[in-house]
Amino acid sequence: MITRPLDLASRLQPEPRNFDALFYVNIAVVALFFMLFGSRFVLAPGIQLPVIAGSRAGAIPAETVIRVLGSGQLLTADGLLPAAQLPRWLKDQIRLRKRPSLLIEADTRAQTGALMRIVDLARNVGFIDISMAADEPATYSGGIP
Repeated sequence: MITRPLDLASRLQPEPRNFDALFYVNIAVVALFFMLFGSRFVLAPGIQLPVIAGSRAGAIPAETVIRVLGSGQLLTADGLLPAAQLPRWLKDQIRLRKRPSLLIEADTRAQTGALMRIVDLARNVGFIDISMAADEPATYSGGIP
């Protein structure tokens, strides 16, 4: 052992038999530190973040998603979908789902007319909840666009 050549074991102080006041001061300072500067989300990661009242009251997860690209192409979970097959595909989705809900994700270059045609078609087919989401347009950095 490393203590034998230097005889360090004989120079050690004996263990204290009781806790002195400094121990309790250290515990109090650590507790005060966590109370003042600790985040409850770091100390207890399972705690849910506070939710604004009513923010999720009407939120319904979409079961069917269509991504509309600027070029007019339609992307679904099944892959690229020709516009002519969209009515049939929507009818198939209605049969597969309990609560038909549709989310239309629009590219920044997608035309509004095309989006409205999809919404009208989905309502005619029988979708109850239709939501639209759009990509945020790129910011203009100056110069000639």
